[in-house]
Amino acid sequence: MTDLRVPVGVATGVGSWPGTDPREAAEIVVGEVAALPHLVELPARGLGADMIGRAAALLIDMPLDTSTSGYRLAQRVGPMTRTARDLLARDLDAFEEAWELAGRRGTEQPVKVQAVGPLTLASQVERFGGHRVLTDRGAMRDLTESLAEGIAAHAAAAARRFESPIVVQLDEPALPAVLAGSLPGVSILQAPPALPEPEALHFLQQAIERIGAPVLVHCCASDVPWGLLRRSGATMVGFDVSTLRTRDLDGIGNLLDAGVDLALGLVPTTAPERILGWRELAEPATRLLDRLGFSRELLTSRVAVTPACGLAGASLDWARSALRSSSELTRAFADGADPSETP
Repeated sequence: MTDLRVPVGVATGVGSWPGTDPREAAEIVVGEVAALPHLVELPARGLGADMIGRAAALLIDMPLDTSTSGYRLAQRVGPMTRTARDLLARDLDAFEEAWELAGRRGTEQPVKVQAVGPLTLASQVERFGGHRVLTDRGAMRDLTESLAEGIAAHAAAAARRFESPIVVQLDEPALPAVLAGSLPGVSILQAPPALPEPEALHFLQQAIERIGAPVLVHCCASDVPWGLLRRSGATMVGFDVSTLRTRDLDGIGNLLDAGVDLALGLVPTTAPERILGWRELAEPATRLLDRLGFSRELLTSRVAVTPACGLAGASLDWARSALRSSSELTRAFADGADPSETP
């Protein structure tokens, strides 16, 4: 595990954002989660802008194209890959402008960039014959190496542009399905088999080691494979707290014991029926640590706060509010506020 860490005691976003305007998004993110702003994805812009499409802008010598069911490997760079690269360039320009206007360039304040993880990418991209990359170990190895090399280059370029240290988030929402063998195939008889956990761990470890920056692995699905993530080399693991069950407690406790920090998804991704105060939002975090037998001081020394998952499905007003609420929670934790106390 690298000695570099993802910042704790801060708020940040998970990745996706509503709308199509990268400048507006960058200004909001830099303003609302100032301690760890992130380079957002804007999937409403269409193909090449979503989590998998963004990978087309990062992969080295492995262009992607579209298929009737999503994305597939291509033999040469085509319009979709060029679009993905153009959209990423616009996002970087917009963030750099907002970062400069906020006076953050050269301040050594970190910035987070997101990318799909190798296992989720392999589960969603097809080979030339229509089967998922996940079904071909050689293709998986090549895809993992290409992705990790591309993310490393992306992080290095962002560090130069923003004059700031970069941390990387790998999104692995499909990881539980990859391990369980529950992904659909091109036919009912050709569903991808479960990927053995040691093999999945190997691919994820390879990617994290090659990236060479502090890595947060985020999985907002249920049945998070805590043991695999603990051994992956990630310095932080992010998840949706609302999905936790009693059986998850040992895995989370083992993460903390192993020195892996937590990114707690505490704020809903869409507007609730009524406004939730910081006490209601904070209570699952304090209850989690109490049940684990850890001091609540870890909320500032080992925890970051995020929305439960990406915000692409939220209104712009709620997306802004979700980031603001995340920042308010980190301030409450830093002040030692107890959500159980009557205001």
